Amino acid sequence: MNDVKLALLGSPGAGKSAVLVRFLTRRFIGEYASNANSLYHKRLSVDGRQLNLEVFDPCSQGSGARRVLEEPMDWADGFLVVYNISDRASFSNAKTLLRQIREGSNGGCSSFREVEVPVCLVGNKQDLCHARQVPADEGRCLAQENRCLFQEVSAAESYQDISILFTQLIRQVLEQLKQRADRRRYSGSRSMAKLITNVFGKRRKSV
Repeated sequence: MNDVKLALLGSPGAGKSAVLVRFLTRRFIGEYASNANSLYHKRLSVDGRQLNLEVFDPCSQGSGARRVLEEPMDWADGFLVVYNISDRASFSNAKTLLRQIREGSNGGCSSFREVEVPVCLVGNKQDLCHARQVPADEGRCLAQENRCLFQEVSAAESYQDISILFTQLIRQVLEQLKQRADRRRYSGSRSMAKLITNVFGKRRKSV
């Protein structure tokens, strides 16, 4: 059984926890503020594969979020970055979070990841389109610039769209985990072949 670990990031008021709970329970919880980090667990099936899903939901990240972001950076297999389509500031913060994810974090020093981690940019509160401050095309362009998935949703109104975006991200994570495992096996095979060559090469010389 596969283990998949996701981290959920976003500004206060973006509704990231509401998005997550809608996916986990199909219920809408409304807005609430939390000063604590939460870790959610769910067993589910994606494309016939059983997996254990863990989702880390830290307290909301404002503009000075680097310290908070360091905690899930090395832990997570994938990220969801949530902003509020009716709040321009939350979109600006999402840009910062995406940049920090792509740069990675290693002891406070930035360095690009060897393999880009799967990310989904989520524009929440689609039901507030009458108060929209961030056009959908702008969100889509930001996602394209950062080579990540993009979806606008309404945690208040729809479970289906949220389920689709989580499933798409999980599929990307599973594919990347498979590629990592294949690389490790290939690297291990090469190391073993080199060791065998060295051992038998020395024996031939001594004979």
